[in-house]
Amino acid sequence: MTKTHPTILVVNDDGITAPGIKCLMDVMSELGKVVVVAPDSPQSGMGHAITIASPLRLDKVEIYEHIDMYRCSGTPVDCVKLAVNKVLKGRKPDLCVSGINHGLNNSINILYSGTMSAAVEGAIESIPSIGFSLDDHTLQADFSHCLKYVKEIAAQVLRHGLPQATLLKVHFPKTPHIKGIKICRQANAKWAEEFDERLDPQQRPYYWLTGVFQMNDSGEETDVWALENHYASVVPVQFDMTAHHAIPLLNNWKFNI
Repeated sequence: MTKTHPTILVVNDDGITAPGIKCLMDVMSELGKVVVVAPDSPQSGMGHAITIASPLRLDKVEIYEHIDMYRCSGTPVDCVKLAVNKVLKGRKPDLCVSGINHGLNNSINILYSGTMSAAVEGAIESIPSIGFSLDDHTLQADFSHCLKYVKEIAAQVLRHGLPQATLLKVHFPKTPHIKGIKICRQANAKWAEEFDERLDPQQRPYYWLTGVFQMNDSGEETDVWALENHYASVVPVQFDMTAHHAIPLLNNWKFNI
């Protein structure tokens, strides 16, 4: 059952001033008390990195009225850890939402995503968690067509909870004409990476990561298919990365030791 006034932790990886987090804050404010802990600068592609070799800074800021906001010098995962341990002083929020990310984190991209890693950290802390992303990398991205879906999905999680050690990965197409919500699986797709080699003024090589997105999956139940066909995709994700189906195979191996 939904609490009458739940506490909702809002995080992201695009930084505390990104338009996407402002949209997420506004929607979550309709559902409960919002606490924001976000990086002081963009942290895209940080994955589940944590800061261990330098001190972390956490400063309360007043960017928007009536919202408790904290700016963190660390990664998105650092933000969740500090939110639980210092800002909320060990009290778990009722929901952790991350985003709304400027750009997709579908298929294999979840492994690199700071947005999704923040949500994964929330789930590790036994907090119902959701990561939201929009298929638009620009700072001028229009999130307006996503917001009713963001609110409804968050409300459902507050009402019903999520299975233990599970979180949601939610993506929205750029088109304003979303057909509805599809519950999906993660597509078998990856980036075929290349490195653009250039020379600096001293004629030493340096590299820019480039590449093309390769879809190796024809299923209509995938997150990639849903987005290409103008649906919002919802993928349940777990952080237990054990390949359970491989355990019987490995148990048949004979180790010569």
